[in-house]
Amino acid sequence: MLTACVREQPNIIIITATFPPNIAQAPTQPLIVASTATNIPQSTPILSPVPQQPLSNPTPNATPPPLDIPSTHIVQSGDTLSGIAVTYGVSVDAILAVNELLNPNVLSVGQSINLPDVPQQYTPNFKIIPDSRLVRAPNSRNFDVAQFIANQTGYITQATDEVTIRIANGAGFPRQETATQIVERVAIEYSVDARILLAMLEFRAGWLSNPNPREDLLIRPLVSEATAPNSEGLYKQLSWLANELNRGYYAYKYRGLSTITLADETRLLINPELNPATIAVQYVLGLDGTPQQTWLLESQIGGLYAIYASYFGDPFIDAVEPLVPNNLQQPQLQLPFEAGVEWRYTGGPHGGWGNGSAWASLDFAPSEQALNGSLCFTANTWLTAVAPGVIARSGEGTVVLDLDGDGDESTGWSIHYLHIADDGIVQEGIRLNTGDRIGRPSCAGGFSTATHVHIGRRFNGEWLPADCQACLPNYQVSPFVLGNWTTIGIEGQYYQGFLFNGTTQIQAEQGRQTTINIISG
Repeated sequence: MLTACVREQPNIIIITATFPPNIAQAPTQPLIVASTATNIPQSTPILSPVPQQPLSNPTPNATPPPLDIPSTHIVQSGDTLSGIAVTYGVSVDAILAVNELLNPNVLSVGQSINLPDVPQQYTPNFKIIPDSRLVRAPNSRNFDVAQFIANQTGYITQATDEVTIRIANGAGFPRQETATQIVERVAIEYSVDARILLAMLEFRAGWLSNPNPREDLLIRPLVSEATAPNSEGLYKQLSWLANELNRGYYAYKYRGLSTITLADETRLLINPELNPATIAVQYVLGLDGTPQQTWLLESQIGGLYAIYASYFGDPFIDAVEPLVPNNLQQPQLQLPFEAGVEWRYTGGPHGGWGNGSAWASLDFAPSEQALNGSLCFTANTWLTAVAPGVIARSGEGTVVLDLDGDGDESTGWSIHYLHIADDGIVQEGIRLNTGDRIGRPSCAGGFSTATHVHIGRRFNGEWLPADCQACLPNYQVSPFVLGNWTTIGIEGQYYQGFLFNGTTQIQAEQGRQTTINIISG
């Protein structure tokens, strides 16, 4: 049986409804007055004066999009209460409180689930960072992580952690890496700018300035066991942070997230004056039990912004805006395999890296099977370049094809291939034409339960949804098209969907026991 990347329950379900007319307008004033240095939590070290006002005029307000916040959710196949809760920015307990469910673990398709009342307050309208300082965007690679960490006096200069590298047969081997290597790794894997990761390490645990943090902050500098089980160590902690930053960012832009729920069950409407990166930071600051008043202070000028500005300066200087133009059109791309060779479409739209990113990627598996029956093997079938470009990154199961040819995967269009075997993999810096061989699918890189390729697209470092049905009006992009095949997802259903070529349809499905997922180059 063919499988794909790790499959999880959907995190976001999109529902279209009418926004209540009594709260359709954003407030003209922020929720609270900007805080000062005395408002910053005592555990947060400040190395330079806290700005009393923003250092520059940040991202202009966009035209507020219409917000759709229903009072009920109609259960679809694959729904779970936890997934529904994430969709609407509420907790499972809040949903249980307004429903009489005999068994909350069993939902029926078509069942109506009441949702908590729509909130009446908005999040603060203070902009923390531009989008191009959350996404690993143009100019991100010019920031020297190694030099920055070497100049610090805190624990980060001596921190190390174990990272598991997965090879073609799915086996993993541990490798000790320095904090510099881990920060760079997480930034590249999740396509999140390294500076926001470092600022959060300082803000939550003082790792940049304090050589002797509390013992518990050495193991879990960012998030507790209760919120993120089995996430001890710097690599897993930063991976959690990057994934959740992505979740807030992409769920707002591309999957309709409209509220944030805090630890005390306070639910706030996302302020339409904000940019997606600020919304993502607000979302993360509200996780892991942060009380409402603390969250309000952390979300304004004396909070995380002050730490970021003290280390990295004004985040809005040289911001790339807009990071992704509205109605961006994809260049022509071909199917990622050779002509006449049969493959299987095994995974519809799902996360580019981690389940928090945009549903940017698709899965294809070769029809061949290993002679020994193993699910993880290096296939004899070759993957190919979908367009001309230069290889910006190669190794550890990953190949990144840079279509603008400058070798920087954070500028312009790039195509991300995952689970590529080292044997025969194309080398970094090589220029390819459409159809040139890239490598062979396996279980290398990331985490995979069977041989396949995971392929997605980015623009200026941002993961782009393969199907933009749920995207806000200001953030529309063209669908993922490979050859003459157009991707159509199933609204709210992770890994599900179709490829259409005129009247011909192929359905995403695991396994070789069906013909509905067969596709040829």
